[in-house]
Amino acid sequence: MQIKRTYLLLLGLMLLSSFAVVQHTKVASTEITLISTQTKFEVGQPIVLRFSTSNDVPLDLYCSNSYGSTVISSSLKNNTLEFVIPENITKKIGTVNWTLLDNSKSLSGKLNILPKPEVATMETYIGPPSIEAGGKDYTTLVVIPTDSLDNPVPTHTLVDAKFQFLNSEEGFDIYTKNLIAYRNIYSKRESGRMLVSSESLGINSKEFTINVMPSIPTDFKISVTRPHDYADGNQVTTLWTTTIKDKQNNVVSDGTFVTFFITNGKGNILKTTGTTIDGIANSKIIHPDFADKWSIKAYVDGMSESNSISISYKQVVKDFDVEFSEHNRQISIGPLQSFMGQMIPDGLHIKLHIYQDNALITTLTKTSFNGYTSFKLKPAIYKNGSYNFKIETAGLSKEFKSIKLW
Repeated sequence: MQIKRTYLLLLGLMLLSSFAVVQHTKVASTEITLISTQTKFEVGQPIVLRFSTSNDVPLDLYCSNSYGSTVISSSLKNNTLEFVIPENITKKIGTVNWTLLDNSKSLSGKLNILPKPEVATMETYIGPPSIEAGGKDYTTLVVIPTDSLDNPVPTHTLVDAKFQFLNSEEGFDIYTKNLIAYRNIYSKRESGRMLVSSESLGINSKEFTINVMPSIPTDFKISVTRPHDYADGNQVTTLWTTTIKDKQNNVVSDGTFVTFFITNGKGNILKTTGTTIDGIANSKIIHPDFADKWSIKAYVDGMSESNSISISYKQVVKDFDVEFSEHNRQISIGPLQSFMGQMIPDGLHIKLHIYQDNALITTLTKTSFNGYTSFKLKPAIYKNGSYNFKIETAGLSKEFKSIKLW
């Protein structure tokens, strides 16, 4: 019995030894080794990975980069596997990860595709296109140099940026980082137009224009011009500003909006507006038709204001005649004479207030023509009876009581 057990034990050991030899032979028959040693390639350069193999079975290679993944078939020659990396991968910079698809042994690695040290095109951006003078506001120049395959150039590639402003020309060096090169360009104290360009490795950008605009206006003064100081309701008073400038003494931009506020003797507010040309704004307003005193002040809304000035207008119509006729239904007013005895210019407003039993019935308004005007009271509207009348024009008024209409 002991001999039988010993025999079985020896037989088992022999079988295990044979299995180990077979396994060792199988592994050795599928040994695969990477032959290619280069891991860095210039973008666009052909890439072929080679592996030595002891087996004649072709394998596949799995490749992936930031643009996607693909599986590449091999070609087998003289126990050498060759994998040609496709152009859609070799034309893009970055890291390519590869894995050999082999059930018995897994090989993997990385390839680094580097950009070309050349510039084929330059994408250039700049903004905002308008900045404020004074040295605090700025615009940003962004330059993206790319090679012939539209890949960004290597980090720390030199970009030579230049700008011209008024009588000065300046340049500065900037370097690419994280695929781009950029620089903040600050305004000067003066306003004007700035020209900006850039160049990298012999490739130039187009010209860009930045408008350096005046900053917030400072306070200013106002004045008036007028043909005379009479309240004739006809002539025009012109309101003027001095040259409006910012705190750097730059003349404000054309079209800056100025509002003139006028407070008359009754506390009513009139308003007129103007826009600047060469820093000066003006606006016109017609004379009042009665004696008045104006207080005038101007504003650039929310930014600056002027001094306050006062002007007066003299009364021109001293008196006027009123005549009732045609059963008192025809009311003629005039002559209305101005400061030299001439007839008042056409368009002077005359109001007729009609009262009955101390209650206002209506108010009629007309304008003068050749120094006169008249009102016709129709019987169909104004029945026979006694009325009170009040006539107002040029700041004067006259009352007529108990006028009988028939």
